[in-house]
Amino acid sequence: MVDENTQVHAPARRAAMGVWSTGAVLIALIVLAPLASILWIAFHPTENIWPHLMATVLPRYLATTLTLMLGVAVLTAAAGTGAAWLVTMYRFPGRGWLSHALLFPLAIPAYVGAYALVDFLDYAGPLQTALRSGFGWASARDYWFPQTRSLWAAVLVLSAALYPYVYLLARAAFREQPGCTYHVARALGVGPWGLFLRVGLPMARPAIAAGVALALMETVADYGTVYHFGVQTLTTGIFSTWLNGSNAGGAAQIAGVVLVLIFLLVMLERIGRRNARFHAMNRSVRPIEPAALGGARGWLAFAACMVPFGIGFVLPVMVMAGNSLAAPEGWLAPGLGAALVNTLVVAGAASLATVGAALFLVYGVRMAGRGIARVVLPVTLLGYAAPGAVLALGLLIPLAALDHRLADAIEALTGHDPGLLITGTAFALGLAYLVRFFGIAQGALDAAFGRVSPSLPMAARSLGRTAGGALSSVYLPLMRGSVATALLVVFVDCVKELPATLLLRPFNYNTLSTRVFELASLERLSEAAPAALLVMAVGLAAVALLARANRD
Repeated sequence: MVDENTQVHAPARRAAMGVWSTGAVLIALIVLAPLASILWIAFHPTENIWPHLMATVLPRYLATTLTLMLGVAVLTAAAGTGAAWLVTMYRFPGRGWLSHALLFPLAIPAYVGAYALVDFLDYAGPLQTALRSGFGWASARDYWFPQTRSLWAAVLVLSAALYPYVYLLARAAFREQPGCTYHVARALGVGPWGLFLRVGLPMARPAIAAGVALALMETVADYGTVYHFGVQTLTTGIFSTWLNGSNAGGAAQIAGVVLVLIFLLVMLERIGRRNARFHAMNRSVRPIEPAALGGARGWLAFAACMVPFGIGFVLPVMVMAGNSLAAPEGWLAPGLGAALVNTLVVAGAASLATVGAALFLVYGVRMAGRGIARVVLPVTLLGYAAPGAVLALGLLIPLAALDHRLADAIEALTGHDPGLLITGTAFALGLAYLVRFFGIAQGALDAAFGRVSPSLPMAARSLGRTAGGALSSVYLPLMRGSVATALLVVFVDCVKELPATLLLRPFNYNTLSTRVFELASLERLSEAAPAALLVMAVGLAAVALLARANRD
């Protein structure tokens, strides 16, 4: 009897699995389509300017990008690893709240930090004004001050905004190390520096490398910061070649170089995560017991942690809040309300679509079996690694062609020209957000599915539940927290995203990020401050949730 029922239901089950697996493959194809489009345009340009690029601007773009990456790698590794070591190994004044506050710069877009630093350090800013007043200097000829719009300033701002990636992973690695290792090292006469260099750092090195790789991906993808500082990188080259030079093929070829860099960084991050293995501590293994730092050494540790936190969080918040208080009418300025509504609508819709698609794909892959999982799941992470400018280029050109054909077809059938239905609306922008941040949602949900005991959905299926029924009645109730976290994190990243928004937004369509960029580029920081504060407030919600999840 059981065999007959099994035979009866087998075709239906195979059909259901086919729907889930087919849907998963289609979602994966949508995520990968912009990257495939970039490669096609790069290898089939209307006008091949690759030799010209190689002979003129490309070496400079590449050299500047690599220099920027090197500076950010050094500073993020030093700040993130150093702060993680101090808050894990020692007790000092302010350690409790600093251990969470060191994550707060994740809430600040790097381009907002750039505007704040320039406003603070420029000739008319509060620092130089105070120096001239204090020392009696009359003009800039009376003293030397470093150039604020420069490569070093871009390195500083990006490092202050991105060191939390290293801090988060390094701190987790240090906390998972067994305390007995350090007790043995101290018994053998190893001092504090020796403990760090010879014990802690070697075991945490894979996690640190993974954090640095993530920071460098964001560095390569950045546009607003380097544009404000006048630094010409590969990403600014894409904008310049495409928009100013009107050559999409050349921009795609530069984007191809960016993708090669990103691929190398993804490999570095994957190798770091693969090697970041720590034996789980059992009850007989004592965790690390932080040592007390009193007096001057304790306050020195506090100051060392405050430096990256101050530059990455305190300075942008203070500058933007000061500008907002100086011109409170900015909160009532025309366009701010529309930008806020646009941001909430497009980011909200994109985050729902992204998490929904990721949920369907991950569940579909699990239903289809391990064969498809080996292919689909890894490749869909490439969208997150690709910069927003690259994705925008890969989306806009094919979507524009499709848009014109669709409009012509509708006009031929109805006699009415509907206009651009895809690129003329926020649809293309939402699609770019979905592709860009799909990897975040997929990673969070894949981990959540893995934490659900397989016996629970199996029991539901044995009681007659369909695959969709098992998902809604078993998985989703147990994964509510992970789904909510994925929604929030994707929403915040959509709010902060600048390059893709600049390139794909419809005409006269502003979001908070583009409003901040446009007004700050015109040196109207007091008008940009309210929008910047709103972006930071949204980011803080996600960071607070992250800090809560990583509390001691």
